[in-house]
Amino acid sequence: MEQVVQRGGLIVMSSDEKRKYTVADIEDLPEGKRAELFDGEMVIMATPSTAHQLVLNWLNLEIYSQIKAKGGQCRVIPAPFAVYLLNDQWNYVEPDIVVVCDKDKLDKKGCHGAPDWVIEIVSPSSRKLDYYRKLEIYERAGVQEYWIVDPLKKQIGVYDLTQDGFPKMYSFADKVSVRIYEDFEIDFSQMDEFEF
Repeated sequence: MEQVVQRGGLIVMSSDEKRKYTVADIEDLPEGKRAELFDGEMVIMATPSTAHQLVLNWLNLEIYSQIKAKGGQCRVIPAPFAVYLLNDQWNYVEPDIVVVCDKDKLDKKGCHGAPDWVIEIVSPSSRKLDYYRKLEIYERAGVQEYWIVDPLKKQIGVYDLTQDGFPKMYSFADKVSVRIYEDFEIDFSQMDEFEF
C-alpha cells in the first residue's frame, strides 16, 4: 500500500517492501507535479522560493555568459530538466543547474548519464537531500563537480567528486573557481542580495 510520508520538510512516497518507484511513475505524475527518484524511492519536490529562483536565474546567466564568451561547447541547463543519472529505471533527478559537455548525453527527453557539473540551491525543505543523498548519488554516477549554494547561510560548498575529501567552502563575497573549466570563476559578490 502506498503512503505519503513527510520527512524533515520533504514529501516521500513510500510503499510496501515489494514496490519500488520507477521513471515511468515519474512520467505518469500529473502535469506540474515534480519528483525525483533515489534507488526507487520517490521524493516529491516542493515549489521553490522566490530567493531560490532569483539565485538560480543569476547563476544560470553567469555560467551561460562565460561559456559563450569563451567559445565553450558545454551546455548549461536550468531546472526543470530531466537527468537520467544512472541510466536505469530507479534513479531520476532534476538538479537546479546542470552543465553537460558531452552533447551525446543530451536528447529531447533530457540528459542520460552524469552531467559534468551540478549545482543545487538549498531550500529549507531540501537541505538534507542536497547535502547528503544527492552528494552520494552524484558521486556514484560520475559527476565531476558539485556545488551546493546555500542562500540562508550565504555560502557555497564546492565538491571535486573526482577526488576524495571535504568540500571547499566559500561565502557570497568570494570568487569561486570552476574546476571543469580553466580561467572560469563566478564572482558571488556581484550577485544582488536576495532577502525574502
